[in-house]
Parts: sequence; structure tokens; C-alpha cells
Amino acid sequence: MRDRAAAIRWTPIVLIAASCACAQAARAQAAPPGNAVELARHLNESSSVRAEPARLGSKPGIALSFEGTDDLHYYAKPETAPPPGLVLKAAAKSEYFTFEPAVLPKWQILTDPLGDKIEVFTGEFTIFLPMAPANAPPTDTADVEITISGIACTSLACLSPFQQKLSIPVDWTQSRSWKQITLESGMHPATEYSIWLALPMAFLAGLILNLMPCVWPVLPLIVMRIVEQAKQAKKKSATMGLTFCLGILLFFACLAGANIILKLFYGTVLQWGDQFRNPLFVGGMALLLVVLALSMFGVLTITVPASIMGKSGSSGAVATGFLAAILSTPCGFGVMAAAFGWAQAQHWLLATLAIMLIGLGMATPYLVLTSIPALLKHVPKPGKWMELLKQGIGFALLFIAVKLIAALPETRKADVLYFAVALAFCTWMWGAWTGLATRPFRRRIVRITAVLLTIGAGWIFLSPPQADLIKWQEYDSAVIEKALAEHRPVLIKFTADWCLSCQAADKLVYARKSIAALIQQKNILPVNADTTEKNYPATAALKDLYNEPGVPVSILLLPGKEEPIRMHGPWFAAELQESLRKIAGKSEDQSP
Repeated sequence: MRDRAAAIRWTPIVLIAASCACAQAARAQAAPPGNAVELARHLNESSSVRAEPARLGSKPGIALSFEGTDDLHYYAKPETAPPPGLVLKAAAKSEYFTFEPAVLPKWQILTDPLGDKIEVFTGEFTIFLPMAPANAPPTDTADVEITISGIACTSLACLSPFQQKLSIPVDWTQSRSWKQITLESGMHPATEYSIWLALPMAFLAGLILNLMPCVWPVLPLIVMRIVEQAKQAKKKSATMGLTFCLGILLFFACLAGANIILKLFYGTVLQWGDQFRNPLFVGGMALLLVVLALSMFGVLTITVPASIMGKSGSSGAVATGFLAAILSTPCGFGVMAAAFGWAQAQHWLLATLAIMLIGLGMATPYLVLTSIPALLKHVPKPGKWMELLKQGIGFALLFIAVKLIAALPETRKADVLYFAVALAFCTWMWGAWTGLATRPFRRRIVRITAVLLTIGAGWIFLSPPQADLIKWQEYDSAVIEKALAEHRPVLIKFTADWCLSCQAADKLVYARKSIAALIQQKNILPVNADTTEKNYPATAALKDLYNEPGVPVSILLLPGKEEPIRMHGPWFAAELQESLRKIAGKSEDQSP
């Protein structure tokens, strides 16, 4: 219940305007020392930051002084921040200086509307970035670029995630006279646990990646492929195991290389989990899990691509290991984010070591199994228990898929759910309508049909929503009566959130520019009558006033006409257009 409440609380926050955050990330501002830059504003609540050189005790650095209203806050701990851990972060870079991780002030405890205790920064507070000359101290003013990221919320709403860049000049020759600051209970987030704990935790995170649901359907195939190929000799078995593990490590070496490039050349880090701010990625992951669940139910048989499995020798083992790593990491957000979060605050050499330890942890079980194939003899023989276990995993995958869909923007949840059903049907066609005895021509026809149906369903349900061409008014009987008294026609669209035909009517009828233009030209009052709940006024009017049994139905009320024009279902575009054309427009109205 608490997880669901947290999802409800944060779902509308992070995914509504991820594109805004990307736009902000590309923008940099020059901020002379002491000049405040606004980070967030909502109604009367706002927060700004001022950057200037300062000293914390004997350490020189950059002080980031935040000033804001008390109701606007930033998050201090990933565990209680909006997913994926949108805490307030600050970092700096310069070719002349090196910087240590930020020293944060003591947070405050906020009780949210659900009663949860959340660690936040609010009002006036300071973040300190310790610095030192990279080589010889600069003899002139040098620029420092500062990056601040996070999300700001009030008690009423949360804004889009932001990434703000500031640039300030620093005169190192005056460092001894910089302003002295103090921080209450300052802390280094990067040193909350030591390196001797962090590195074993990275290895453990790699082990856990083998349990990620995305890799379950192909995990037995991958392991058995290596064992079968290595049966000839013990030496070959060990060699194949090592090359398979090399494939896994190669994937994590690519991640480490990307992190090094971003850190050294762009002054940023590889943000594992940023993909979960993208609704397209979240929706795609949910749909992937639906397909994997169907494979666990026996609807579809998933095999490793022949281009990989067909390779023999070391190249095939390396490719298979690389594939295993790719499959495991998308579902391993929580595990990977924790390990990457620690690595990001370290020197790039230590960060690379931590990332490679994650890969080593993932590779270890495969190395043990391929080096000692006899261990597989202790695995219980296949039977009904294995089939039941697979089906149980399928339900677990569906549960995770539902949680991901729940994290999508409210306007897209229903569309993804509808498409998930269509995708499941097409997957069933692909896997169950053909078998080994099916002729190749018939198999191709069935699978091409399944693909075309999937594409069609995607076009219907997943196409970007169009902006409303019609400015609908909420249902209000008094407003309708007033419009009719003023000889103004009224078009009432009775709809409901759970009505699939209503959504079809919106796309097939009310998304037409010609109909929207006629409604405006004829000065018609468009009314959206929501009947989703039984106690809504429109629900009672639909039954008692208009004597209609259900939705969708659109009713056109004309002044002076006792009987309205009624249009049912989603296929009335031509009928509505013809009825609208017969109405006198604004310029054709008779004088009263």
C-alpha cells in the first residue's frame, strides 16, 4: 500500500515534462559572484541560488547560497525523493581546478499529505564545493562552471526536473580573503559509507543483476548453451566460461568508458536511471515485460538470436555474455542506480573500478557454472515444478509491468493498457498459431499479419495525443439553459474514462479540423459531459433528462427545437457535419 501511495504521489511529477528538463540541461547562464539565479517558481513560491567563492574552515571552494520561500523544497535522500532519486545535486568543473564532492547542510523533516516523513532542503541554506588548483595556481581570473540539478516541489505541486548551469569567475590569488562560511552538520554524501563497503556492495549488485526479470526467459538457454558447447574437455569448458564472462565485462567496460568520456570532456556523469524519466522508455519496458510474461506462460518461445547462438568458439561465447549483460541491466534500475550513485561522486579511476566490479559480480555465477559443470547435476530434474515456477515468474513480470504503467502520465495509462492487450493477442498469434509442422508459407502469413496488427494497434493507441481542437466546457445545466435562452446551439458530448468507444469518437469525430471549425463558426457551445462516476451531474442527466442508456452519445440542442439531434457510437462524423452546416452562423443570425 505504501509503494502504491508513493507511486501515486510521484507519478505525475517526473514524467509529465521530462523534455523540459532536457531543454534546461542544455542552457547555461553566466552569473557573476553574488548575483542570484532563479531555479524554481510556482505561484507565490520561489527559490534562487547565488554562487561565490568562499572558505569553509581552512578549505577554499564555491558557496551556493539558496534563498527561497518555506513551502518550496528540494529533496535530500534518494529513498524519499521522487523516482528515480531526484535529490538536489551540485557539482563544479574547471580546467584550472579540481573539486571534491559537495558538502551538504543538515536537512529538515517534512510530513507530506500521506503522512510520510521526507528529508528536504528548504528556505535559506548553503551547499559548499571544496576546490584546489589542478596544477599550478592560475595567476589570473579563471572561470568555473557549476551544475545544479534536482526537482522542486511545494505542498500543492511539483515542477519539472531541472538542471541549471552557472558560470562564475574565480580569482585564486584572493582565496585567503574569501568570505568565511559555516555549515551546520555538513556531510559528504559520497562518504556516507567507506570504499571498503562500497566496492563489495558493487560486486553484490552485479550478483543481483542475474535475478533481474528481463534475463529470466533466456537465462537457461544461455547457461546450457555454454555447458553443452564445453562438454568435450574440461580445459575447453574453463576457456568458454572465461570468454563468456569477458563478454559481460566488455559491456560494463563500455559503460565505464562512456562515464569517463562524460566526466572528463563534458563535466557530467553517466546518470543511470535517467531513462526512467522518459515515458517512452517506461512504456516500452512495461510492454517488454508483458511479452516476457507470455513467454513464461508458454504462449511464445524466446530464443537467443541465431547470429549469436550459431557462432562457435570464443567469439560466440563473448557475444552471448554481452547479450546477457544487456538483457539484465534495463530491469536492474534500483540495483544499478545505487551502485552508480556512489561511483559518480568518485574520481574516474575509482568509478571505473566500481563499475567493473558490478560486471565481475554478474559474471561470477557463470564462471563457476561453466568451470564446474558437475554443479548442474545437483539441480532438480525438470518436471511440473519447473513449469509452475515459470508461470509464477510470469505473474511477477505482469505485476512489475503494471507498476511501470502506473508511473506513466495519467493521459497515457489507458492507451498503453489497451495496446498491451493488443500486443498480447499478436504475440499469441505469433507463438501459438504456428508450430513445427506448419508450412513455411503459412507461418510467414500468420507472423506478418501479427506484425501488421501490432503496428496498427500502435498507431491507434500510442500515437501522440493531439491538442484539443474544441474548447470543451464542463457540464453545467445552468450554463446550457442560458446558452439556449440566448439562441445559441449546444453540443453535448456524453463520455466516460472507461469507455473505449468514447475515445474512438474523440479521434474519429472531434479530432477533425472541419468539425472544430464548424463548431466555432456556428457559435456552438461545446459541453463535455463526463459520466465516469455514478454521482456526476452528467450521469443523472443522461438517464433522467435525455433517457439514454449509455455512452458514447452526442446530443445537439437547437434553440426553438423540442427534439434534439442524437448521435450514437463513434461513427457519426458525417451526420454531425451535415447537422452543423444547417445551423445559421454568427453572421447569419437574425436580429432579436
